[in-house]
Amino acid sequence: MQIHIVQDAEAGGVVAADAVQRVLEEQRATGPVLGLATGSSPLPAYAELIRRHREEGLSFAAARAFLLDEYVGLPDEHEQSYHRFIREQLISAIDMPDENVASPDGTASDPHAEAAAYDRRIAEAGGVDLQILGIGSNGHIAFNEPGSSLGSRTRVVGLTRSTIADNSRYFASREDVPVQALSQGLGTILEARRIVLVASGENKAAAVAQLVEGGISSRWPATVLQMHPEVLVVVDEAAASRLELHEDYRHERALEEGELASRRR
Repeated sequence: MQIHIVQDAEAGGVVAADAVQRVLEEQRATGPVLGLATGSSPLPAYAELIRRHREEGLSFAAARAFLLDEYVGLPDEHEQSYHRFIREQLISAIDMPDENVASPDGTASDPHAEAAAYDRRIAEAGGVDLQILGIGSNGHIAFNEPGSSLGSRTRVVGLTRSTIADNSRYFASREDVPVQALSQGLGTILEARRIVLVASGENKAAAVAQLVEGGISSRWPATVLQMHPEVLVVVDEAAASRLELHEDYRHERALEEGELASRRR
């Protein structure tokens, strides 16, 4: 696990966009598969990717994408559906074909069957080359709440009170927040070949500390990422504030950047 501490969320977005661009360019011929997160955490990365598309010609035309999750009961056109969110915040501003963006169907008559089918669709696409993640204040990734099985697959999940409270700011009232979601499981997420997790703000500091320095536990679902061979954690100063080895991560990053600079000379 690589830890990259940046000044603020915008700087973190640049680092995450760098990782996405590398995959797009390395796998242009074969067509990369991206895993896209929703919510506020990845927005700086999406803004930077849009800028690079518009100003530098970065192309997504060969890429496919899978969303992490969707609320149960929300149709695609609902203003808070993740189907709509990703199109408003990213897809409508780049050249990825809309039909190349897949998400679980929140209105499926049998959500459990829909979850299993979505898991199969990811596998049939060859798996995810790069998964972008955020992290909840309680340590959830996607909608894998505390107590989730570390080997879980895409499924129907119930949302915790803290997640419902966190998400209520997007709805007219707390009563309007869906209480279930279709979510990729922790086992599904671990199958991505590369993972970039972004976090900013002091409210994420406890979860980030557990993710990086805590023991692997279903109490903090994101800790399962410690088992993955290629994870980049990009956090701002506030989100990194509880890391005990804060300065060691900075030192390691400086060494890596110095080595890269010497190779370029």
